[in-house]
Amino acid sequence: MARYLLGRVIGLIGVFIAVSIVAFLLMHSIPGGPFDEEKSPLPPAARANILRKYGLDRPLYIQYLRYMGSALHGDFGISFQNPTETVLQTIGRTWPVSLRLGGLTILIALPLGILLGIIAAVKQNTWIDYVTTFVSTLGLTVPNFVIATWLLLLFSVRLRWLPTGGWGGWKTWIMPVTALGLGPMALAARYTRSSLIEVMRADYIRTAHAKGLSGRRVIMRHALKNALIPLITILGPQVPNLVTGTIFVEVIFRVPGLGKFFVSSIYLRDYPMLMATMLLVALLWSATYLLSDILYTVVDPRVRLYGD
Repeated sequence: MARYLLGRVIGLIGVFIAVSIVAFLLMHSIPGGPFDEEKSPLPPAARANILRKYGLDRPLYIQYLRYMGSALHGDFGISFQNPTETVLQTIGRTWPVSLRLGGLTILIALPLGILLGIIAAVKQNTWIDYVTTFVSTLGLTVPNFVIATWLLLLFSVRLRWLPTGGWGGWKTWIMPVTALGLGPMALAARYTRSSLIEVMRADYIRTAHAKGLSGRRVIMRHALKNALIPLITILGPQVPNLVTGTIFVEVIFRVPGLGKFFVSSIYLRDYPMLMATMLLVALLWSATYLLSDILYTVVDPRVRLYGD
């Protein structure tokens, strides 16, 4: 296990460096800059001083090396759109909101989706299965910003039950969590159902039933454990997307999270903030895939990691 983890960590470091280079080049390849005349009508001398201050007058490879060197020491620079605070301070102020939104979504959507998938698999070809399949298809095909708009029109404009946005009391959480959670819930339900149906046709499940074990015990103790293996692969990438903020949902509901701030960073060419956010997402994705591999061995003891 230790040997495998060490190899994976070394590989993830290489991936992390490659992502940082690609992200840096793409970020600077977009036409325009943070201090262009259209955005900041400054005298040429003042503009040259600002570019010199932030090192934007240097060649790209020098800018990259300087940025990564500072980042390795925990210094991600100062946000161009918030010059009174560092990038880490900005992330520390906005990311907890996205973490709360994503955490609530994960705690509600994934268990509910797995439960619906189990019920649909057990009640296969009944009205319960059909309703679950319809809801899953709806959640997977309709974008979350469309669902968010529907929720706003129904519960805020028509019924006036919920506020249109913001982030305060529990009422402001309902629509963002619902809009954000329908997709992961539908994905969990769909794959749990298909995987569990396949597992329930296995010989060892028939043997368990023949021994007189109850249907609930067979499903929960034998079938579900093996059905969760492909589910880990599918749902693992959902976690980084949820905990780093979802752009459309946060913008529509005016949630002051990291996703909403990321949109403004793109528009304003806030290079330090953009780079730090993309590195954060890359780190979370890498950690999620590594954790998924480890969870395979927990769910199924037959799985062995290379080097065990």
